[in-house]
Amino acid sequence: MKIARALVVGLCLAIPAYGVASSHLTPAEKVSPVVRTTPGDDAALVPFGTGEKLTYDVKFGVIHVGSGSLEVRGIESVRGRDTWHTSFSVKGGTFFYRVNDNYESWIDTHTLNSLLFIRQIEEGARERAQNFEIIPEKGIYIERTRQENKTLRTVAEPLDEGAFLYFVRTVPLKVGETYDFNRYFMPDRNPVRITVLRKERITVPAGTFDAIVVKPVIKTNGIFSENGQAEVWLSDDSARMLLQVKSKLSFGSLNLYLKSYTPATGQAKTSK
Repeated sequence: MKIARALVVGLCLAIPAYGVASSHLTPAEKVSPVVRTTPGDDAALVPFGTGEKLTYDVKFGVIHVGSGSLEVRGIESVRGRDTWHTSFSVKGGTFFYRVNDNYESWIDTHTLNSLLFIRQIEEGARERAQNFEIIPEKGIYIERTRQENKTLRTVAEPLDEGAFLYFVRTVPLKVGETYDFNRYFMPDRNPVRITVLRKERITVPAGTFDAIVVKPVIKTNGIFSENGQAEVWLSDDSARMLLQVKSKLSFGSLNLYLKSYTPATGQAKTSK
């Protein structure tokens, strides 16, 4: 059970899931059924696009325990705004405990703010579903479960777990620098701190890459806690792909390795 929880929490910036058990939810604010491949003229410049997909092997020590993926599904409309629809999924576990989790984010293509976020979590015998409608212009987010709706305050430029995985790819990372971000949509989890440690060349199943190594620190007891030793490798190029994650936990090491990379539609494959 600890392995599966660390897997999901760690890869999602170690911000724990909240809410009550319920069946799967659908967005309260429907997104457009039309999926486009290119954003409007006001879109921010980003190193990802529709069709990009990264897949991962996940290991506990040397034992393969699961797989994960990061994918940009398309551009969809939320409350009249163009958004990147992204997903992060994790599947795996051991013979006695299984996990099948999915995190979907709708990220404003202009501001990169989160507008909608859905967690679907299946871990062992537990199932949890949450729908967060995030409204930056009103400074609120609405958490919807089958049992209740709650309206709470958010930050000025909110990001959810999945959106952070894409946002960090837009940050100009410089070795020796530390970056603090007060952008997680639940204010009490801020700041998210990223320290840039070094550059090095690594080999993962997808190939050999030049990488930037960063240490994320979150207000949590998870993999990326202040006392943790987790490190994240991002490709040292314009793509800033998530290549590898290594962590040391009280019960062993949990590591993630890039297995394959499909570039965005019309985008040249990043050099290794």
